[in-house]
Amino acid sequence: MAAVPIENWFYEVPICTRWWASASVITAIACQCHLISPFQLFFSLQAVLSKRQYWRLITTFLYFGPLSLDFVFHMFFMARYSRMLEESYYRGKTADFAWLILYCCTSLLFCSATFISMPFLGSPLSFSMVYIWSRRNPGVRLSFLGLFVFSAPYLPLVLLLFSLLLNGHMPKDDLLGIAVGHIYYFFMDIYPAIRNGSRPLDPPEFWRRLFELRTENPRPQVLRQQQEHIVL
Repeated sequence: MAAVPIENWFYEVPICTRWWASASVITAIACQCHLISPFQLFFSLQAVLSKRQYWRLITTFLYFGPLSLDFVFHMFFMARYSRMLEESYYRGKTADFAWLILYCCTSLLFCSATFISMPFLGSPLSFSMVYIWSRRNPGVRLSFLGLFVFSAPYLPLVLLLFSLLLNGHMPKDDLLGIAVGHIYYFFMDIYPAIRNGSRPLDPPEFWRRLFELRTENPRPQVLRQQQEHIVL
């Protein structure tokens, strides 16, 4: 079987996930090569307001740590579930998915600036994607290390318990990601059923118009409805 050119594989990834993952890998490589320092990337409200280092509002979501097994683990979950969410529920709705990312980023920045100080917010942003995907795919069965099978809505809990076993404490960044993701899920999937279809977190029209000129990739997508295997 002929190998798939890497550029074909790259452009098969939906645009939002593609550029988020690419920017994260480039950031990690730049730090590894000492072209930039993680101290230039983390979120600091004081640095943003007083020193006008506005790039920190973005780079805090791009740094997942140095190149290591832990980095690969985070990138796997970020790219996997962000891609599946963008390819399925948000297929042909790039504006809506970009708005979801903007909502999560804004919420995480607000939380970090007010009551939970976190320098890097890529992990909770990724966990928000995992949570939303898991709640919107209740019928999907997942396998954890081949040891046991569970339904997708339990995926965040399984990952939290796994992290607890490894680190000895519950990761607050993942818990924050769950909270932000649940607020979005509630107002977009549960709230409309009790408020006559109202969705408070829908993107505004000016946002949709920004994406109207973009043509979606017409390639067919095959949604994964069978059992998924998580390799940790």
